[in-house]
Amino acid sequence: MATVISPVADICRAAKRAAKALARVDTATKNAALEGIAVALEERTPEILEANELDMRLGREADLSEALLDRLRLDEERIAGIAKAVRQIVALGDPVGEVIDGHRLPNGLDVRKVRVPLGVVAVVYEARPNVTIDAAALCLKSGNAIVLRGSSSALHSNEALARIASGAAVAGGLPEGCVSLVAGGGRTPGGGTGRSLAELATQKGVVDLIIPRGGEGLKAALEEVATVPVIYAASGNCHVYVDASADEDSAERIVLNAKVQRPGVCNAAETLLIHEDIAAEFVPRITRALGDAGVTVRGDERTQALAPEPAGTVETATEEDWGTEYLAMTLAVKVVGSKEEAIEHIGRYGSGHSEAIVTRDTDSARAFQLGVDAACVYVNASTRFTDGGEFGMGAEIGNSTQKLHVRGPIGLRELCTFKYLVEGDGHVRA
Repeated sequence: MATVISPVADICRAAKRAAKALARVDTATKNAALEGIAVALEERTPEILEANELDMRLGREADLSEALLDRLRLDEERIAGIAKAVRQIVALGDPVGEVIDGHRLPNGLDVRKVRVPLGVVAVVYEARPNVTIDAAALCLKSGNAIVLRGSSSALHSNEALARIASGAAVAGGLPEGCVSLVAGGGRTPGGGTGRSLAELATQKGVVDLIIPRGGEGLKAALEEVATVPVIYAASGNCHVYVDASADEDSAERIVLNAKVQRPGVCNAAETLLIHEDIAAEFVPRITRALGDAGVTVRGDERTQALAPEPAGTVETATEEDWGTEYLAMTLAVKVVGSKEEAIEHIGRYGSGHSEAIVTRDTDSARAFQLGVDAACVYVNASTRFTDGGEFGMGAEIGNSTQKLHVRGPIGLRELCTFKYLVEGDGHVRA
């Protein structure tokens, strides 16, 4: 069963034992166990909601922001969505054993490059209790044991979800220790609940990979102590650039969706860039639409000058605004002189997560695709699509802004490494 009381090292060693067994489990058994998790989530929804309501009450008492409370909140619909995501992972092909490449050498040796599990994956995450199940399902399907460490704000929700997932997985034939939950939720490495983070991050040789899913504070805390390899599912300072040739109707829909549809997530837009040739028409239109949607706009001088009356509807943007991930109903807006200036601005302030251009000009679209260095680059589409589920991965553990070993949504294949299988017939090297 999942545990929240055993020492971190003991949990990790148990996960290591489970990983060795799990790597040899067949696809049918893994899929049956995942289906068991989905059924258990549906049947035990009241238990999950009770735990989540306790976290929500404590969160309100602690004055958590509305964005954080939205990340934390579970209801019947969201739990059903989590169960659906598990079943989508069941329906996906098993990456373990997949042949990436194969050939016969001139000397007769047969060489195959095949996917294999990483081993033990630790996922450290903040607020979102759905990550407990998404991460567990992805790891189990890809043959990895998982050690979970959520935040203190979601303590009771995570305990309930991990307990249900672990019990269903073991009942379905997977090894004990394949899903575990570490106690604690603080970041400070030196003491308190932060001690478990430091201990988890230094389980070299036992934990094969840590994936933190949270803000820059979590990233900084891990960078300070980690000796285990880390893939940072980092924050997103995402941009939408409206080019001179953009269709204004399409641009308005994309900007509103990217900012408003769910502002407290990493793929929501935080900055809007508008080409000066379209600014006189589009700035009044989009700032009015954003204001009607409840968005606070912070603009540069040209944006403020073009915004509709009454004066003061657009706040003054500072240098800090261009680099801020608001995770709230606030958007920075700037008028730029060219697509090159837009690309330069994104290169300076962007986090490498998701960037979008709205344009009807093929050359502008191509220049943006080539010039913007980000995990996901969109042409005439919202940044909100950067998501493992939307990309057909069933779910994701996070979105990596790194370039090694994973970039973009972290799904099943991204939780595997590979090895070479070489077969001969008495071959020796001359």
